[in-house]
Amino acid sequence: MKLVTNPQMHLIEEEADGSGLTYEKMMENAGYNLSREVLRLAYAHDDEEEIQVLGLVGPGNNGGDTLVALARLAEKGWTARAYLVHRKMAGDILIKRLEEADGEVYQSDKDENFQQLQAFMESADVVLDGVLGTGFKLPLKSDIGSVLAAVQGIVAEMEWPPYIIAVDCPSGIDCDTGQAAPQTIPADATVTMAAVKQGLLKLPAYDLIGELRVVEIGHLGDLKAWQAIKNEVADEGMALALLPKRPTDAHKGTFGTAFIAAGSINYTGAAWLAGQAAYRIGAGLVTLAIPASLHGTLAGQFPEATWVLLPHEMGVIASGAADVLMKNIERATALLIGPGLGLEDTTKEFIANLLNGLSEKPAHGRMGFVQSAGNITDQKPVFLPPMVFDADGLKLLAKIPDWPKLLPAPAILTPHPGEMAVLTGMATDEIQKDRLNLARKFAQEWGHVVVLKGAFTVIAAPDGRTTTIPIATPALARAGTGDVLAGLITGLRAQGVEAYDAARTGAWIHAQAGLSAAGFQGSAGAVMAGDVLDAVPDVIADLD
Repeated sequence: MKLVTNPQMHLIEEEADGSGLTYEKMMENAGYNLSREVLRLAYAHDDEEEIQVLGLVGPGNNGGDTLVALARLAEKGWTARAYLVHRKMAGDILIKRLEEADGEVYQSDKDENFQQLQAFMESADVVLDGVLGTGFKLPLKSDIGSVLAAVQGIVAEMEWPPYIIAVDCPSGIDCDTGQAAPQTIPADATVTMAAVKQGLLKLPAYDLIGELRVVEIGHLGDLKAWQAIKNEVADEGMALALLPKRPTDAHKGTFGTAFIAAGSINYTGAAWLAGQAAYRIGAGLVTLAIPASLHGTLAGQFPEATWVLLPHEMGVIASGAADVLMKNIERATALLIGPGLGLEDTTKEFIANLLNGLSEKPAHGRMGFVQSAGNITDQKPVFLPPMVFDADGLKLLAKIPDWPKLLPAPAILTPHPGEMAVLTGMATDEIQKDRLNLARKFAQEWGHVVVLKGAFTVIAAPDGRTTTIPIATPALARAGTGDVLAGLITGLRAQGVEAYDAARTGAWIHAQAGLSAAGFQGSAGAVMAGDVLDAVPDVIADLD
């Protein structure tokens, strides 16, 4: 699904109209597909049951979409009513079509004290909110605001309120900024046309849109304005297409080896969570490279893993561990560094030594080593597998000069806003104000994939593409959930999925697992990282 601004959508529609897909045809397609979504979203109904639908119809294009849908629903035997808000009846062929289909039409300016509106609302099973569209900008005019406020009040007093579907967007939302008027009617679902408007994936708008659906307005794929949009929204179809297939004749080598350097004495569980996630997403083998002091604690809990025990200083990975890791990484098809490492200088030196290909031990004439002057260090070519950096690994990476050039491109970086601030030198608030554009900017500047975590996680590729995860949930605001995400992405990367695709597929599955875990626990506040991990298999199963 494309993610667009209002100006971008206007350009797309203008080019479509000029190429033969007229505005009238786009409206007809939008209304027809809206009616299909109404049937799907609102009811799996008995044909003999009389269903009543009320359309709140404004003067704009989304009001026209609503009238087309109402007429089609009336033709299917629904009792369809249109309540016109600032829309003139005279000469409106869409209103005439609705009346010819036995639909009813009423004007709001003739409805004193909203008595007719209340009667329609109380009898409606479904309400289509088509008063204001994507071009709306705050503030809300008082006369339209009074209609929306009346709907709010009526719904609040109903024991069994109707199912409310917003047409393109809930009336009163700015579809660029995500700001909303107080009178905005919360929707059970929003059916948006052609592409997701960026404001719908911002707060407070997101809390008002309900389930988000996108419908076509005609074939747009050949339009230059459409092709120029590089921002997308993740969905189930994307994840299904990118998830690796599992042939019947596969063996563990088919699905790669995820190598994970993680953990410290204070963050023992991080390595376990990341390793488990890599397995759950399908990696053939997971090897955990951890401080040797953690092995006794973790090995009994994770018999499926293999282990590389690293030198440590007081329970954190020591600088000399790079040499041990280099000797054991040959079969790795993806390498994750970061979960639970801690921020000690010795661990930073471990990362620096690894990226620079430095060994602290004398080469003794071994082939492939070049002994340096003074016999202090030896250097050899090191061919690192595809890399993922997360958590403390990112903060340590930021301290290493020219770190973007040292990583095998493209690596995947998975910062939360605080870690992004460390990497960029920007303030966290500044990052949060423009997440999508900043993620893209630095992905291009660094030459690596950036996964900017948080509400509506943004995945940005070095070539300018972005994918937004259309989910914000407090279920993922818990320690350890980031370790699960890093493990999922690494597991996909180990199976040969390209960096950008591994990042966005892993992030989508992770977000869905958060929602699933919250549903299972009955509360987002009760979700722990292990619950998110446990929900991953169900999310994947639902894709099959």
